[in-house]
Order: sequence, then C-alpha cells, then structure tokens
Amino acid sequence: MNPSATALHDAKALVIDGNPQSRSIIVNQLRDAGVGTIVQCSRLVDARVKLEVGNFDVVISEQYFERENTTGQDLLDDLRRNQLLPFYTVFVMVTSEAAYSKVAEAAESALDAYLLKPHTAAGLVERIVQARERKEALKDIFTAIERDAYEEAAQLCKRHFEQRQTYWLYAARIGAELMLRSGQLADAQKLYEAVVEAKTLPWAKLGVARAQLEAGYPQRATTTLESLIETEPGYTDAYDVMGRAQFELGNFQNALATFKMATQLTPASVNRLLKHGMMAWYAGERDEGVALLDRATRIGLDSKLYDPQALVLLAFARLDADEQRGLTRCLENLEHLIDRQPDKPRLPRLLDVIKALVFIHDYQTARALEEVRRMAKTILQPEFDFESGCNLLALMTRLAVRSIQLYEVDAAVDTLGLRFCTSRALTELLACAAVGRNDFINRIRNAHNDILKLTEEAMTLSLKGDPQGAVVKLLADGERTLNAKVIESAHLVLQRYQARIPEHAELLARAQGLREKYRTTDIHAGLGEQAATGRAAGGVSLPAGYRPQNPEGLLAKMGTVGA
Repeated sequence: MNPSATALHDAKALVIDGNPQSRSIIVNQLRDAGVGTIVQCSRLVDARVKLEVGNFDVVISEQYFERENTTGQDLLDDLRRNQLLPFYTVFVMVTSEAAYSKVAEAAESALDAYLLKPHTAAGLVERIVQARERKEALKDIFTAIERDAYEEAAQLCKRHFEQRQTYWLYAARIGAELMLRSGQLADAQKLYEAVVEAKTLPWAKLGVARAQLEAGYPQRATTTLESLIETEPGYTDAYDVMGRAQFELGNFQNALATFKMATQLTPASVNRLLKHGMMAWYAGERDEGVALLDRATRIGLDSKLYDPQALVLLAFARLDADEQRGLTRCLENLEHLIDRQPDKPRLPRLLDVIKALVFIHDYQTARALEEVRRMAKTILQPEFDFESGCNLLALMTRLAVRSIQLYEVDAAVDTLGLRFCTSRALTELLACAAVGRNDFINRIRNAHNDILKLTEEAMTLSLKGDPQGAVVKLLADGERTLNAKVIESAHLVLQRYQARIPEHAELLARAQGLREKYRTTDIHAGLGEQAATGRAAGGVSLPAGYRPQNPEGLLAKMGTVGA
C-alpha cells in the first residue's frame, strides 16, 4: 500500500453534520486516525461557503439535515458539477441504511465513498484510504492534466482501460471526458461504447449521448437518452442532457418537462433550479419561471453556482408586474455581486440592463432611450454575445409596448437576427425575448430564413464545382452579419475541399481570424450552465486546473455555435 495514499497526518478534513453528538464522534475518529486539521460545520450553507473559498483533503458529510431542504447529496452534486472540489479531495457521504440507494447514486456520480450508519472508526478510515489509493493509482493521468497535456492524459486513460489496470473503469471515464471536451467526439463515443460493452454503466451510456449531442446529432442523443431513462429513471444527469438535446431541437415544452423532472429529483440544486426557471421563462410559462428563479436566488445568490442572468429575468418580470420594490431588489442584488466580483466584465453589462428597466419604470424616458441606443451601437462588437442580444431585444420590446419611440429599432432587430439566428432553437429563443411585439418576432424569423438562404446559395456553388466561390461568398456574408453558422460553414468548406481551392491559405487565415475574434468555435452549454463549471451533466470532475474554453454566461454560450 502506498504510504502517500494512507498518511493522514498532513490532511485537512471538513466534517458536516447537524447533530452535535454525531459530528463529535466523527471528529474524534478522525483525530484518532491522525488527521492533522479538522474543521466542523453544522449547516450545509456554511459548508458550501468554506468549500468555495478553501481546499480540503477529506470532506465527510451527513446525508440529511433537520430543518434544511438541501441534502448532503445536493451539496455533493453541485460541488462536483461546478468544479468546486479539486481532484485530490475525498468526499465521504454518511447515511442510514434506509437511504442507501440515494447515496449509492451520489457515490456513482462523485466516484468517492459512502458509509452506512452505524460505522466504526476503522470503516471510516478504510473508505478514506481506498479513495486516496485510487487517486494515487491514477496520479500520472492527473499530473498530465495539470500540465495541460490533455492528449497525453487521454491516451494514458485509454491504455489503462485497454490493459484493465487498477481502476480501469474510472480511467475510462476520465479519458472519455477529456476527449469529449477537447472535441474528439468520435473517439470519446467509441470509449464510452467500449465501457458499455464491457460493463453496462449508466454514466457510460450517458457519455454516448453527450458525444452524439456535441457532434451535432441531438435526435440521436434523445434516442439514446430515452433508453437510458427507461432503465434508470432516477439518474438525474440523464434529464439534464435530455433537456439540452430537446432544447437544441427546438422542443421547448419537452425540454421544460424534462428540466422539471430533474428539479423534482433534486429540489435544492441551484443549477437545476436555474435551468428549469430559465426554460420556463423562455417557453412562455413566466409565473413558473419567476417562482423557480426566485428560489434559486434565495438559496444560491452568494454561491459560485449562481447565474446573475436570473436577476435580469426577474427584473423584467418585476417591471411587467409594476413591482418597484422587487425591481429595486434585483438592482441591489446585482450590485452586491459586483462588489464581490469586481473583475467580472459581464456583471456591469447585466447591471446596465436592469438600470434601463428602472428608468422605464420611473418614466425617465430620455435616460432609458439613451441607454438602449448605447447598447444597440455595440451589437457588432466581438464582446456583444447572444445573452446581450436577448436582453437588448427584450428592452426594445418593453419600450415599444409602452409606445416609447425608438426610430432605429427595426434596423437593430434585423442586425440582431442576422448575427444570432444560427439555429431554429436560438431563433425561437430570440423570438421569446420579443413576446408582445409580433413585428419584432417576424423580423427575427425572417432573419433566420435569410441566413438559411445565404448558406444554401453558397453550398450550391460548392456542389456546382466552385468551392472557392462558396468560401468567398460565405466569408463576405460572415463579415457582414457576423453569423456563427455562416462563418463555420466557410471553415467547413475550406476543410473539405482544400485541394480544390487555389487561394486556400489566404482564405483560411481570413476565416480563422473571424472564428477567433467572434468565438464561433466555442462549445455552447445548456440553460443555467456557468462557464466556470468543471463537470457537465454525466461527466466526471476533473482537476481544478482544467477549464473548457467557453465564453461566460448562459445565453452567451447558447448563441455561439450554429446547429
């Protein structure tokens, strides 16, 4: 047994238990085992704060807490999903035998340990040591990840799996996750399928669906997920991925029902409340959405898991309901977040939207118009993202329904549509932001039709034997509209017909310049998924140093890639 895996004298542990007697027993057992530093918490909310600002080698949490809606499993799920626990941290769940099934699901997701009551000191230490041994056995893999050598790490995982070395299933899951995030979608799917063939596991089947979804096949993903959910109806991560697939297909009502199921399974999950609430808002179920976003704000405002776009949607709802106090609270909450995170450029942009709503509510028409005009002038700037587009369109709609004249509004709506209508789903999301003005909705949908026409005309040139002409046209249209679908289509033609394009190098450099400047290659996420998150639904937590290259923000991520 590796000494470094078992030595606990230098370890720092966090014990979370609402029962003082039970907490004292665990603390004493850890002290007897030689654990160097032990921190105690009686409430999950306090534990969350400690885990967000500090690192622990071992976390031991009770599953259920009196007078708290949140469970230890909810905390574990959110922490792992959002990369708030580093790789080396061992999370041990303590529970009664009656709750074993739920804890087994949590252990499956977090891949650490669970412990049934009553437990002995030896049993507790054994669980911790086993988990640390596993991490030690795969140290070379995670050392490569920490060096940013992701390809090397993925190959180490693949070799570990193929040779059936110790913890080969765990290695396979890490490797497939790395491949999936780095865009090696076919390789990731093959590895997930190999795991399914060797030993049927829910996370492997879900990994197949994730690979299909990232490769642009949401319909295939839904078929895979339907089979998984039928056999594993309590596997919450499957609903997260299914909801995203349904969203990308434009099936908003189906996505809403799926996110609702995930929320029912984990009612205290901040992320799932956000996803469900935002989907309800954009699907037209505004009252339901407001209630969910309110709840997410109450329990998660100060959490790193919270998406401040929720405050913007709540502010729109307060304006629509003429609730001055609620609107002011949204403004104050966002200012509070800015005070805590002054280096986040996204937050002032969101604050400007809420300030404009306050101007509208207070009948300061000139100031509201000035603010909206200033935003409209930035539509074609690189940092103006899909989230900004949705918020601006919603602002212009609020002005229009109040008969506040903005003469350049039609041109601004057209520009927004041409830039961000990259798929049917995103087009309908923009249309949802314009509810109340059918003329704006029609302009958005017409813009999507125009984008489809542009790409079809270019592809016709390619099919007729003029791929260079197709690329030239797509790049010209891409530079004019900044539409990610058009720009990515140009890149696709350049890849496919390299030998038949005389000016390939020059055109490729031009295309790459657009892709990098306007981030058209960023993998977009689903509703409520923050850029700082480290684990996608169904994925495995990677070391804190690993970060996927996503733009910040919910709607920003949803609007970067055309389907």
